[in-house]
Amino acid sequence: MVAGTLVRANGTVACAWGEKEADYAYYHDTEWGVPVTDDLRLYEKMCLEGFQSGLSWLTILRKRENFRAAFAGFEIEAVAKFGDNEVESLLNDAGIVRHRGKIEATISNARAALRTTEEYGSLSNFFWSFEPEHHRPVRIPSDVAAKTTESEQMSKALKKLGWRFVGPTTCYSLMQADGIVNDHFVNCFRHSQVDAARTAAKKPI
Repeated sequence: MVAGTLVRANGTVACAWGEKEADYAYYHDTEWGVPVTDDLRLYEKMCLEGFQSGLSWLTILRKRENFRAAFAGFEIEAVAKFGDNEVESLLNDAGIVRHRGKIEATISNARAALRTTEEYGSLSNFFWSFEPEHHRPVRIPSDVAAKTTESEQMSKALKKLGWRFVGPTTCYSLMQADGIVNDHFVNCFRHSQVDAARTAAKKPI
C-alpha cells in the first residue's frame, strides 16, 4: 500500500489522514476537495481556515455549527455590520475559538469580501482565478505541498484587498478543501470522484 493511504475493512483505499476520527472520515468522504463556487461558503471556509491557525482542523470542524450560529451563518453583508458589541459577545461564546484577532479578522474580512466582489464580480471568480494550470497529482506524502506559487499569489492579492489571517499556507488549505486543486492521493477512492466533480463544475473564471 502506498504511504499516506490505507485500506479500509471493506477494501476501499482512502487517504490515511481521514481515518483518524469518524468526523475526519466523513469530512474526507463527502466534502474535502469537492469544488465550491458559492461565495458564502468560500467566505466561511476562508474564515474557518484562519481560525484553524495554530490549532487542528478537527477542532474547527467540530465547532463549525457553533461558528455558523455565532457569525450569522457567514452571511457576508450581515457579518460586515458587526461592531464592538458583537465582538465582545463573541469573546464570551464558549462554542467558538475565542481569539480576538481572529474574531475581528472575520468581521473585517467580510468587508474585504464585499470589496473583492465589487472588483472581481464574485468571490468565486477571485478564488478560482488561482487554480493552477498544471497541478502535480499526490502519489506519495512528499507530493503534498504546504503552499504553492499560486497560494502565495492568492495570499498577496487577498492582503492587498484588506483580508487578514490569509497566509499562503492558509490559502493552500482553502484550495485543497474547496477543490481548486485535487490533493486526494491518486489511489484514494475520492480522487477520481473529485476529478469528475471538478470537470463538471462551472468554474466562473
